Amino acid sequence: MKNRIIKHSIAAIVFLITIAGFSQNENSNTLPLDSFYTKIKSQQKPQIIDARAPEEFALNHIEGAINFNLQSKDYDKYIAKLDKSRPVFIYSIAAGRSVQLEKELLKTGFKEAYSLEGGIANWIGGGKPFYANSKSKLSIAEYNKIIADNNTVLVDIGSVYCGACKKVKPVLETIRAQYGDNLKIVEIDLEDNPQVIADLKTVKVFPTLILYQKGKITFKKDGLGDLKKDVDFALAQNN
Repeated sequence: MKNRIIKHSIAAIVFLITIAGFSQNENSNTLPLDSFYTKIKSQQKPQIIDARAPEEFALNHIEGAINFNLQSKDYDKYIAKLDKSRPVFIYSIAAGRSVQLEKELLKTGFKEAYSLEGGIANWIGGGKPFYANSKSKLSIAEYNKIIADNNTVLVDIGSVYCGACKKVKPVLETIRAQYGDNLKIVEIDLEDNPQVIADLKTVKVFPTLILYQKGKITFKKDGLGDLKKDVDFALAQNN
């Protein structure tokens, strides 16, 4: 009886390890920024794909990237131009479309395909080189002055093309109505202010919320979650 229990326990442990291994392998091609960047730099002519819509790509993108519109009728022609024997590096606004394309390429015979964790937000937010078709409307000096001139500032950083970012807006209105002049709210979109996002070197995902009190960061939130509750708690803790 005892031996049977031991055997069952060992079998259960092996099963869990196997499942964990499959899970890790499934996600192994979505890379953090530094690994993604290092792999790109190791290639003489890296194959970089922007999996966002053409209008997003036109505003900003990773230098050297080509745009793959996943909804395009010419999608297969784009794929045919790639070298299956060489790595392909893919990104989108977050990681949804890039992971979709990455998995499809691997299924169709590509040797290596990688998706960027956090997408374009992580790349630009990490200070990596990028193209933008216009200068930021807000400079980092102006940003710092806003922080210095106001006792409490809540900064919302995102993109007009980010679904989760759109959900932040009504929450900000509720917060604005509650705190009034006691809280300065600043909204920064990638499309208008890419260089500020790059200069901050703190954004890894959209949306990112940062609360400053007396010039110091007292709260930072990656993603949406229960934003209202978190902001209320942070303000209460530091008052």
